[in-house]
Amino acid sequence: MLRPTKITGLALSTVTAVMLGVFALPAQAAQCGNSAAGFDQWKQQMAQEAARAGISQRTIQSALMPTRYSSKVISLDRNQHSMNLSLDAFMARRAPSSFVSKGKRIIRQNAGLLNSIEKRYGVQKEILVAIWGMETGFGANSGNMPVFSSLATLSYDCRRSAFFTEELLAAMAIVDRGDMSADQMRGAWAGEIGQTQFLAKNYLRFAVDGDGNGRRDLIRSKADVLASTANFLRQHGWRPGAGYQPGQPNFSVLREWNRAGVYQKALALFASKLAS
Repeated sequence: MLRPTKITGLALSTVTAVMLGVFALPAQAAQCGNSAAGFDQWKQQMAQEAARAGISQRTIQSALMPTRYSSKVISLDRNQHSMNLSLDAFMARRAPSSFVSKGKRIIRQNAGLLNSIEKRYGVQKEILVAIWGMETGFGANSGNMPVFSSLATLSYDCRRSAFFTEELLAAMAIVDRGDMSADQMRGAWAGEIGQTQFLAKNYLRFAVDGDGNGRRDLIRSKADVLASTANFLRQHGWRPGAGYQPGQPNFSVLREWNRAGVYQKALALFASKLAS
């Protein structure tokens, strides 16, 4: 049975403290750097910042302190080009014809689950499966990089330190509330988590317990993945039953999932092919 998992008690106070703490302590933020030289010192400062934001010492020790600076992550961050492709080239890379055939088969095989999610959240099944396919090939390639080392590296790096510090604190809050252990959190190079690649802050806010086991696991639970993706879209203004092609009411919501125009157009096109 699909049901959102409410954040209550200690988990709620932890999440609230993290989100408030990030903005309450700018003058005490850990010092960023542009080489590996200061990373260990930064970790000590970041540990203090995390504690002030409400993260438990247990999570700080298991999630933050073992992290290592990753030159690979920095290189990948500096070389992002796929969003500059034409629509045809982007489709060939992220939604080829083989994905259309596989996506249609997935919709048939998971009709009960997808129909339940669509009934609860009002998000068409083909949109959910299209996102699932474009993000990770329907869960086949969610990434196997340690989320905390990726986020720590990007938090320490001066290019987007503030943004990724919030993501790092949110990822630690996920561990604090018991959804996953630190070593289970493996994903894409920029710290995206799970089969539809949630950023940690979005994981905290929009992940739901789709399989009813009391946890939100976007890495291993297909029901959690698809229900959480639907919840994200609904909470960002998705209108049940309305269209999602350019010019239709729900197309603008796709921008909340990904800001790149080519991604939005490709997603709408891919979904229409799945629905045909």
